[in-house]
Amino acid sequence: MTRPTDKLDAVLEFYCGQLGMPELYRTNGHGYEVAMVGLPGDKYHLEFSSHVDGSPGQAPSLENLLVFYFATEEQMFDVVRRLGAAGHEVVELANPWWRENGALTFEDPDGWRIVLMPKPVPLMA
Repeated sequence: MTRPTDKLDAVLEFYCGQLGMPELYRTNGHGYEVAMVGLPGDKYHLEFSSHVDGSPGQAPSLENLLVFYFATEEQMFDVVRRLGAAGHEVVELANPWWRENGALTFEDPDGWRIVLMPKPVPLMA
């Protein structure tokens, strides 16, 4: 999946600069600029695209969430400190389960919400 955005530089600063994900790939062609971020060797990556004629990327709802699970609380709080230093503030979610389990939520420059979980949670059977 590629997510469109009119704020490609700001989105990449958020995911790479504050969240710490490396930029893996960038290309231009046919009026599009495309960038992929993620961790080298992982199965999952995020791809963002922007078109010269516009690429609005607003989230369709406040419950469209991208969740990052951290191995430790310290790892999560390293990211939280970077986000805070860059001026990002915690936002509340409607579902209290996230807060009850230690998660913190932020919005990226397009208003898409990311959830930071301080530890993996056991999968339900």
